[in-house]
Amino acid sequence: MATTHEIKVQRREDEGKGASRRLRLAGNVPAVVYGGDLKPVSIELSHNDVWLASQHEWFYASILDLSLNGDVQKVLLRDMQRHPFKQQILHLDFQRVNENERIRTAVPLHFINEDTSPAGKAADVVITHELNEVTVTCLPGDLPEFVEVDLGKMVVGDIVHLSQITLPKGVEIPELALGADHDVAVVVAKHGRVEAEPAEGEESADVPATKAAKDDE
Repeated sequence: MATTHEIKVQRREDEGKGASRRLRLAGNVPAVVYGGDLKPVSIELSHNDVWLASQHEWFYASILDLSLNGDVQKVLLRDMQRHPFKQQILHLDFQRVNENERIRTAVPLHFINEDTSPAGKAADVVITHELNEVTVTCLPGDLPEFVEVDLGKMVVGDIVHLSQITLPKGVEIPELALGADHDVAVVVAKHGRVEAEPAEGEESADVPATKAAKDDE
């Protein structure tokens, strides 16, 4: 079952660059809500509230309840503009969702039991995460905040593909419907690089130049 999070907003009447600049100076963030059967609406949010929410994974992959004086609209975050070097959020785009219509969005992957797996315990094995999120489709009520990938049985040489991920009920990965070529690797366990020892009688490649010169005399 999806978890929702409430964020309080206010409607804004003034638009344009000047109005947005004044909002930011006042400690707020301009935003827009669009989609569904309603017209786009310009809103503003407290920058402190948004900044705190943006530190959490759920802010990017969960259904959010935007509350305007008690009137709640369910939305997904679709775009966030950040200042290039300041810790400041400049603008947000939210899309309304219909509980009876499937949505398409990216959710993070959580890898569990990696350290206790045979591959994770081996000193010479490297486990690489090829993907950190996956795009899914589902009804809003079925949207998971994250998808777990259990690596508890992973051994060296194993590859976990998209089709091997266990998904919650009602959740699908649309990429898999495009064919086997789209069943990409998610996690790979392989031996790490080992430096080859020089064979007996062979000089190491990093012999100092002065020694090599003396050997040639």
